[in-house]
Amino acid sequence: MSDVLAAFLDAYANALRRHLDSPTHASLAEGYELGRRALVEDISLLDLTEHHFRFVAANDDPERPIAEPALEFLLQTLAALDIATRGYLGGLRRYEQQRSRADDLAGRDAFRTALVESLQDGFFVADSRGTIIEVNTAFGALTGYGAAGLPYPLPHPWSLPTGPRYPDLGTVAQRFVIPVRHRDGRDVWLAVSTSSLIKPENNEQIFVGTIRDVTAEHDAQARDQAASRLATAVGAATSVVEVLAVGLDELRRTVGAESAVVSVWPNRNARPEVYVSGAVERNSQNIEAPTLDERATSLLERARRRPPRSLFAIPEGGPEGQGGGKDAESSEGIVAPLGEVGDAALWLRFAAPRAITAADWTLFSLLIGHLSLAVQRARNFDQARSTSLTLQRAMLGPIELPPRFSVHYEPALPPLEIGGDWYDVVPLNDGTIGVVVGDCVGRGLSAAVVMGQLRTAARALLLRGAGPAQLLTELDAVAARIPGAMCTTVCAAVLDPERGLVRYSSAGHMPPILADVGAPGRLLEGGRAVPLATFDTPRRPEATTALTPGSTLVLFTDGLVEHRGVDIDESFAKISAVLADTPGKLPREVADAVLSRLRPAAGYDDDVAMVVYRQPPASLHLDVPAHPDQLAALRRKLKAWLAAAAVPHDLASDLVAAANEACSNSIEHAYLSNGAAANQVTLSAECDTERVTILVSDTGVWKPRSADPGNRGRGIDMMRALTEELEIDHTEPGTRVRMSVTLPAIKSPVANPLRGTNRQI
Repeated sequence: MSDVLAAFLDAYANALRRHLDSPTHASLAEGYELGRRALVEDISLLDLTEHHFRFVAANDDPERPIAEPALEFLLQTLAALDIATRGYLGGLRRYEQQRSRADDLAGRDAFRTALVESLQDGFFVADSRGTIIEVNTAFGALTGYGAAGLPYPLPHPWSLPTGPRYPDLGTVAQRFVIPVRHRDGRDVWLAVSTSSLIKPENNEQIFVGTIRDVTAEHDAQARDQAASRLATAVGAATSVVEVLAVGLDELRRTVGAESAVVSVWPNRNARPEVYVSGAVERNSQNIEAPTLDERATSLLERARRRPPRSLFAIPEGGPEGQGGGKDAESSEGIVAPLGEVGDAALWLRFAAPRAITAADWTLFSLLIGHLSLAVQRARNFDQARSTSLTLQRAMLGPIELPPRFSVHYEPALPPLEIGGDWYDVVPLNDGTIGVVVGDCVGRGLSAAVVMGQLRTAARALLLRGAGPAQLLTELDAVAARIPGAMCTTVCAAVLDPERGLVRYSSAGHMPPILADVGAPGRLLEGGRAVPLATFDTPRRPEATTALTPGSTLVLFTDGLVEHRGVDIDESFAKISAVLADTPGKLPREVADAVLSRLRPAAGYDDDVAMVVYRQPPASLHLDVPAHPDQLAALRRKLKAWLAAAAVPHDLASDLVAAANEACSNSIEHAYLSNGAAANQVTLSAECDTERVTILVSDTGVWKPRSADPGNRGRGIDMMRALTEELEIDHTEPGTRVRMSVTLPAIKSPVANPLRGTNRQI
């Protein structure tokens, strides 16, 4: 027998004897380590087994049998040998990796600590009495009480005296949500998840758990519940008096106000009608017709002239509008216009001045919005009931729009002065997009009914593959059979974004306006003929115009440009000027700018339907020196290009951040070794009908990612999170980072017939 084998067998016998005397996990782990030693020292499995059974036979005692615990020790020793002999190299490799990580962190305790500290959720350990004995950094951030103050016995310092008690921790696993008070004084809602464990060394019961901040979710749920209560309270009311009688009480209780007052002006010359919940200072003691004091009257008068759906704080010690707004440190209350037509206002007065948080503003906006809708619904209950079905049939526009479109419908007189204007945007199978804008004669329900039939017919013709001229020709026959459809004007167009062309034909309609980048808009006056169902036109004309990269096309009805006392050519010139100044704005912003520029002082006296389309711009190519001071200009140029490409602001911000990170990496790492002054970073961006792609490249040296980057080294993860596809190629000299995203379709909300407001997308 060799010395190595003899030494190993002696060590095995001693370890087995210790295990038999006191069997623990530690003694079994010693057996596993002997198995690993056997692998290293090439100990024969037969020698080990024979030695084991000889030892058992020599030491077995009928009164204290050792065969079973000895076999357990042998199996633990053979585990390492079994892994090797059966070829479980993958399991051994993973074990070695974990052990290596633990060794790198100076032992298992350090590894566990690092793992716990890496958690984004708060982590804690509590003993059987509920005393917190261990926390991680995230726990301290969420509660304000970190590891420096351990232990934290019951009651915990973050517990609310009036809050709900903790559930019994004796349950094996629990999940609950509880409010706590952060060390800085704010109230936070935490989602707690706990499990019960038994420590093997002393059989002590402990509890481990995690906490997560769910304050935002709780506040959102509370807002939804408050809105639901308010909506339920006013749901059955059919008059303004009924709505405000129940709605103001519910609103005042929900927001903790001392009083709630609404003034409604029946017309411009009449005194307002006042509705009160709670106690207010009055000039009259008449409960049936209360009169407010001068300050309250002035507040409500100014509030009703504010933009709809806006809130304003009344600063402590001064009237609204003097140091007020959402940034006031302490406010006596809030005022807001109620409804959409500037004839009602709301005043909420707090019992004591207080700071208004962001969550408060959200809650107030939600509740006041619900109350506004209830008031409007009560005013128009009878009329809405008689017109809702007609609106559903005739006024529904596209549910989903392709990228780079914006549509707008604005009725002439709110809330239900419906007209015959319409628009439609129809993606076609060959990649082209059909657009129709039309205007029936007259206004009101009869015009809306005609419009609904013509719009449906036009959509069906587009889906059948009809071109603009053919569509209008066949729509002539349809209009001739619909009472009231004669003299309807229509402009039909088919856009081809890939080829950069637009085919169009007009049946007596306003000519579209097309603006190239940096140039005023021009009228597209080709393909013109008479309105529908007027004369026999065997063949309608059609025209084709190029859509240059980045150009903007606007189709609209005559309500936008025909105003009493204004030359129509002047209106066309205004639209052209607006388009020349908005090449870097989104189509929705272009529509807003056009409407704002042409809106008469008294509002539009005819319906307005409008479609805005942006052709994808030319590719962007930037070649800049690899220096940090170039990044700001690069971000500005990319942001402007993305706006010209009609990329939504949120998505554009993500792409700018991802591209900035890629360029920063090239500047910081790629040229670190050579320090040449001619080092360059190249950014290219291009877009098609559906995707935006950005390529960042350099000619430097690729720096591999560190195994433990610490607080840095998260750039690639960030770029991957901000884009849909990320490809990094560093096989050739230099590095190329390719990022791409799909442009989202634009959701078009269904027009609400009870609101009579602008419909913008």
